Amino acid sequence: MVYNCTEEEEVNLVIDTSVILAVLTSEPERESIVRITHDANLIAPASVHWELGNALSAMIKRKRMTLVEAQSAIVSYGKIPIRFIEIGLKESVAIAAKHNLYAYDAYVIACAQSERCKLVSLDMALLQAATASGVAIVEVP
Repeated sequence: MVYNCTEEEEVNLVIDTSVILAVLTSEPERESIVRITHDANLIAPASVHWELGNALSAMIKRKRMTLVEAQSAIVSYGKIPIRFIEIGLKESVAIAAKHNLYAYDAYVIACAQSERCKLVSLDMALLQAATASGVAIVEVP
């Protein structure tokens, strides 16, 4: 089974933390991501919110970002219209076990499956597991 968005008029895309971080920290993929997601309804598992906080705090800890820069990124993040979805833990753990993933990655795949939407990520292992799970992906050039 391939999971695709059911709405033909609207484009719904599931995004993960790697995509959000790339935009917030002006990574080289930023412009491509903005172009791909420009008119789309963005969807993510609720866990992305906390995963982003963890990533930003790790960047501060590793001296890749200051607290002021992280707080600015959080303000910008708050302006991104994302619809957050609660994901079933049982299904997510099964996906994680099947594909040898962390739960956070499995939540993203489960979100794409439940919403029947394509997935945008910069995480190659996640994209491979998503494809193996029947989730359509959007590649970021």
